Amino acid sequence: MRIVSISENKEIEKRIAITPEMAKKYNSHGFKISISKNYGEHLGFNDKEYIDLGVEVSDNEKKIIDSADIIVQVGLPSDEKLSFLKSDQILIGVLDPYTNQDKLNDLVKKKIKNFSLELLPRITRAQSMDILSSQANLAGYKAVVDSFSVFEKAIPMMMTAAGTVSAAKVLIVGAGVAGLQAIATAKRMGAIVYATDVRAASKEQVESLGGKFLTVEGSENLETEGGYAKETSDDFKKKQEDLLAETLKKIDIVICTALIPGKKAPLVLNERMINNMSSGSVIYDLAAIQGGNTALTQLDKVVVKNGVKIIGETNILNKLPTSASNLYAKNVFNFVSNLYDQKNKKININLEDEIIEKTLLK
Repeated sequence: MRIVSISENKEIEKRIAITPEMAKKYNSHGFKISISKNYGEHLGFNDKEYIDLGVEVSDNEKKIIDSADIIVQVGLPSDEKLSFLKSDQILIGVLDPYTNQDKLNDLVKKKIKNFSLELLPRITRAQSMDILSSQANLAGYKAVVDSFSVFEKAIPMMMTAAGTVSAAKVLIVGAGVAGLQAIATAKRMGAIVYATDVRAASKEQVESLGGKFLTVEGSENLETEGGYAKETSDDFKKKQEDLLAETLKKIDIVICTALIPGKKAPLVLNERMINNMSSGSVIYDLAAIQGGNTALTQLDKVVVKNGVKIIGETNILNKLPTSASNLYAKNVFNFVSNLYDQKNKKININLEDEIIEKTLLK
């Protein structure tokens, strides 16, 4: 059984799907492994490190894919590389079926089995495979660090003979995995942290991390069975807008993390609300790739409005590619292990397994 991975387009994706540590684990399960030449060089994983583990390294990506039983990637490969795939092969990655529907339908027609890992169910057994959680943790941390680096004041309260420096006030919009990590990171660095979320269950989580939860008057629990946020009603949006407009007058830094799977990110901060913020404040919009949580977010740009900096990134994890790759590669290994029948040495696509059934694109 051969598992392979080819280089991502490093201009847009620096993460990799097989690290040397995971190559060793695949070997112990009896897999043969092939990767592209210079596959992990940019992360400090040179080809010799892989070769010493028994990995085959080649500069012929067509040949690599042709030999594969399973192809593991971070994102969907280019059209040219997808054309190399053949029937009965398995493709695993963050395939973004909402955006790439036509391409993936073509692969299904070719009898290629596609597993999109962002569709994993939120169940206990899937936690070790949960790429959304592992990557969002890092994103929430990095968004806070980057925001603090461009904020031109001190973060913690400081008492000196010359006077007292007040602690920075941070608002986290969306208390999912990224938001909770952002709360924890901001608190560790001495900020006063507020948070808001449409899911009622988030209040206890926010407060357990030392954050202050902003509750919209008369709000209901807007959470799906899978643990994600639902779209809000117009009445809720108006109440949330009023609450945030007043709160933002005293906030220094906002971290936006609100997302709805498969849909445009909800607009949470409009231009009027941003105008309420003090000059020198910072907004980091982690939802930028899906349209952004603010009316002024632009991808890969820092927009300055009345002295407020609004930062939008295509892929913040490209700033932490080694840590992100280590976690992602472990998630993928755990997913493949669940898919692989170790006793009979073959892939077992058991559609009675919720993990397999939910991630397989049909």
